[in-house]
Amino acid sequence: MLKWSIIFLIIAIVAGIFGFFGIVSAAATIAKVLFFIFLVLFIISLFTGRSRTP
Repeated sequence: MLKWSIIFLIIAIVAGIFGFFGIVSAAATIAKVLFFIFLVLFIISLFTGRSRTP
């Protein structure tokens, strides 16, 4: 999921360079949403991974 947020961030940067501002806002919003979803899932996996006892 982090891979997709980085891809959309790159799309937003490239579109911003070429002046496609509608695409920039859409791609940047998608990148932000995917990044925060990744962050939440990462934090959840940290807590659930530590609770297991060997």
